[in-house]
This record gives sequence, C-alpha cells and structure tokens, in this order.
Amino acid sequence: MPTPDRTSLDAIVLAARDLLEKDGLAGITMQAVAHRVGVRAPSLYKRVQSRDRLIQLVAETTLTELTERLAIATTAAQLANLLRAFGRQQPAAFQLVMTPEAGTPVADHSFRVALSAPLLRVARDLAGDELALEAARTLTAWAAGFITLELNGGFQLGGDIDRAWDFGVERIVQAITTAPAAAPSPGEMSPARAPQLAPGG
Repeated sequence: MPTPDRTSLDAIVLAARDLLEKDGLAGITMQAVAHRVGVRAPSLYKRVQSRDRLIQLVAETTLTELTERLAIATTAAQLANLLRAFGRQQPAAFQLVMTPEAGTPVADHSFRVALSAPLLRVARDLAGDELALEAARTLTAWAAGFITLELNGGFQLGGDIDRAWDFGVERIVQAITTAPAAAPSPGEMSPARAPQLAPGG
C-alpha cells in the first residue's frame, strides 16, 4: 500500500513564504522548508524539483495574491495604497516580485500579465487607451520605488512619510492624467473640422 503524502505543495510554498519573511531569501532552503512542514528534505523533491523552482512558486503565489488585492481598486490612488499596504504586510515577498535582485528566479510571465490588468485598467481611465501602458509603468515605478525605500529605511531626513506618500500619489496621478481636449471655438476651427453648411443654409 502506498505511503500517504505527509505534506502538500501548498503547504510547502506557504512554509517557504513564511521563511522568506522571517529570514529573507537566503532563509529559503530545502532543509528549512522540510523541517517546517515536518518531512525530510529528500521528500520535498517529490513535490518541487529544486530550490529555484520553489522560489519561483513563491513569486507566483505572491503575484496571484497581489493581483487579487489590486483587482478591487477603482482609482489609481486606491491601487497605489493597496500596493503599499501589501508591501508593509509582506515586505520580503513584495521586493521579491517588484524589485528582484539579479539572478533571482522569477515568476512565469503569465503571472505578471495578470498583475498588469488592474494597473492598466486604472491607468486607462486616466490617460486613455493610447497612453495606458506608459501611465501604468510610471505609476508602478514610482510606487514600487517609494515603497522599497520605505521598507529599507531609505528616508533619513525626518518628516512625515505618509504625507510624502500622499503628496507623491497626488502628483503622479496629476502627471499621468490626460486632460480632455478643449473644444475649439468656431473661429478657431480648421476647415476640415468646421461644420459644413448645406447650400443655401
């Protein structure tokens, strides 16, 4: 009779995520994860081929959770605040997926595509279809940079960090918002756009 499985892939990934927050990326070892889920290290390889694959799974589950959280955002400011809240709650996981170090295993591209959906949606509302990608990248780059500096103690000059965040969000939203084109006055209309009067009208 086959020996019943003593752990699951979900439990293994959860254990790895806990170790990531506790000890950083270096803390994710097959031995440490095995100890946490109550099996011997060789048993993990029945579920996960390698440490790199395990880190990739951690990144993918992190992106899935982050995508679900951002999906409720209806404005760019709300989305940015949700992103910051996630970073504060899971700082190591946030940096793993948003600012990974060179050589770190990364999630499959499809997970980043999924994450881009709520970002593009709010960006499109502000900048329109043509500039949605540029607007989403600008908002994401600024927010990720600010959050990463905050998590790593990068703001050393004092002052109110929350106030700086609110100021930055407001200015970034203003910057990526495309103002609706003002309707030209009749005297300013080009011949191509001026209404054509019917003969005798």
